[in-house]
Amino acid sequence: MSESKRGRRREIIGTVVSDKMDKTIVVEVTHTFRHPLYGKVLRRRSKFYSHDQNNQAKLGDVVRLGETRRLSHQKRWRLIEVLKKAQA
Repeated sequence: MSESKRGRRREIIGTVVSDKMDKTIVVEVTHTFRHPLYGKVLRRRSKFYSHDQNNQAKLGDVVRLGETRRLSHQKRWRLIEVLKKAQA
């Protein structure tokens, strides 16, 4: 199917915090926002379980994930590409 038929799917960029599972990585995404009343800049972190078919992402890598159908109880994202490898 083409992208126009399925619609544009969400993509997120984050850092791999766990690669201990087979074909699964845990990616942490940090986003900042300003508090609506007090104006303080706040940081929030979210963790996403993602499918990594070839086990190519390693701990500390910066990766791009794409939204997909539910693959398991927690996995709703798929690894698209590794943007930056972690320092050894």
